[in-house]
Amino acid sequence: MTETLGWREWVSLPDLGIDKIKAKVDTGARTSALHAFDVQLEETDAGKIVHFKIHPYQRDTDTVVECQAPLLDEREVRDSGGHSEMRYVIEARIVIGSDTHTAEVTLTNRDSMGFRMLIGRTTMKGRYLVDPGKSYLLRKKKRKPATAEQS
Repeated sequence: MTETLGWREWVSLPDLGIDKIKAKVDTGARTSALHAFDVQLEETDAGKIVHFKIHPYQRDTDTVVECQAPLLDEREVRDSGGHSEMRYVIEARIVIGSDTHTAEVTLTNRDSMGFRMLIGRTTMKGRYLVDPGKSYLLRKKKRKPATAEQS
């Protein structure tokens, strides 16, 4: 079953300790991208590990989540303005609605951008359709608290 995403959705990256992050669904981007700063690469016996920090919420630089993940690759990525940048690539488990799967995610500083994460085409391919006129189609519904009459 193919689900429909809005142009923005709440997602989580449980392996990185990110419970929720607002993501822009971007069919113009090939690869998904995650905001990262203070990025450092560590060489270990098991391979290369990327350590980074993230501000998971828009317009909030006080909340910081420290993350680490094995380095999958380093790639040159061209942004929407045509500028090239070498980026670290990690593999992360991503939860969108009730669906959980693994996606390749590039790390870049998105402090000046409206969204801390982009969901690119390769993450969506074969799984989702996009309705650009809607938002937050897959967020979990909040349960109403039980009232005295319902107990």
